[in-house]
Amino acid sequence: MALTLRQLEIFLAVAETGHVTSAAKKIHLTQSAVSMAISEMENILNGPLFDRQGKKLILNDRGRFLLPYAREIVNKVRNIELLLSEPEGELVGHLHVGASSTIGNYVMPYVVSAFTREHPKVYINLVVGNSRQIEQQVEEGGLDIGFIEGLVHSNKIESQEWLTDRLNIIANSHHPLAQKKKIAVHDLAEARWIMREEGSGTAEIFKNAISKYISNFEVFLELGHTEAIKKAVEAGMGLSCLSALTVCREVENGWLKILHVPELEITRQLLIIIRKDKLKTNLLKEFISFCNFIRDCCQASEICLTSPYKLLQLLEHHQEMVV
Repeated sequence: MALTLRQLEIFLAVAETGHVTSAAKKIHLTQSAVSMAISEMENILNGPLFDRQGKKLILNDRGRFLLPYAREIVNKVRNIELLLSEPEGELVGHLHVGASSTIGNYVMPYVVSAFTREHPKVYINLVVGNSRQIEQQVEEGGLDIGFIEGLVHSNKIESQEWLTDRLNIIANSHHPLAQKKKIAVHDLAEARWIMREEGSGTAEIFKNAISKYISNFEVFLELGHTEAIKKAVEAGMGLSCLSALTVCREVENGWLKILHVPELEITRQLLIIIRKDKLKTNLLKEFISFCNFIRDCCQASEICLTSPYKLLQLLEHHQEMVV
């Protein structure tokens, strides 16, 4: 008896969820069918693939060895299915898109909304995480395409430059530094910093930039969401560094103040990432082309990334042109 594609899909579902029940729900099978498939695989491969800890299944050394091969095989078969079943004349399909926090919360909802209005038979599932999480899911094949703020760490991923973003150091409007027109880096040495968690592209880029000037840079508080960081800064708990996209409303209302630090004028390149061996279907090609149109318009205007509302105006104008 040989391994089947379905068994590999079931194995991946169990490996990702750690539970037969969760895996069964994910791939729409009964628990008994999932358990039987795993047992058959282990019989074929002459040994267990998981350690059983109560109801939880944890990959053992054999299972961890199999995991990347199983992902590779399943992804290649899915690419073949997409290639041979793709309809002609119109875009139809289901795209799995991932975006890191700033892009996912402040940019991509507008992009997805505009794209699906133009292509009503397309469904886009948007996953938001930090840059490291999105890169990992693209590498594993769970996402068709990703948009990240940080650096690419995997040699299985190819990237292209997308939009340019500016990082701003922010403070409570009553903070002593907020009263200064110009601030030197050494003025920041004693500040209490509130940053995103490990794996955040924003945190990685800012730490690399400030560490060139301040050797004892310390993070007072790590939070997992940009909105929580803004509220903490508003409350006077410390300083932070966030994308201009995320703080425009608070700055306009006077709740936060952008600190002008000439030595720390930080811009970063937002990236589009896909697996190097990813088959680009017509739908994926069209979505990338649409995102590149946004990039070209932003480069021409140099304003759309100062606020999500500027980006929305751009997309609405594009929609009028299409109609």
